[in-house]
Amino acid sequence: MSYELAGKLVAKFDIVQRTESFKTREFVIEKTDDIQGRTVTNYVKFQCVQDKTAIVDRVNVGENVKVYFNIKGSKWEKDGKTNYITNLDAWRIEQFMQASGAGPIDNEYMEPLDTFSSTASDGDDLPF
Repeated sequence: MSYELAGKLVAKFDIVQRTESFKTREFVIEKTDDIQGRTVTNYVKFQCVQDKTAIVDRVNVGENVKVYFNIKGSKWEKDGKTNYITNLDAWRIEQFMQASGAGPIDNEYMEPLDTFSSTASDGDDLPF
């Protein structure tokens, strides 16, 4: 199942080579909502893996974007203790321009500018 979230890119980090054949990159989206007259701001950290690490290259900090992602979870056991890890794996980013006078970022007030996804050889942008 795929999810999406729109917000402002507030941080992007360097690619990290985890093993000889596995690399990751993280970035953060600021999502602001008005809930019952109160502004609530959340910061959501995403990761990109392998060939998807390049999707944030053409997006600048401060720009409004929509991120398409999957939720992945894993179980990690060490020394008799179990830990659970959840990752938001981004696989596509679209740049947006917020309409003037609009409040917090809301998809119905946004126009797509450009779409960035990895360059799959078959042109398919599916995450699997």
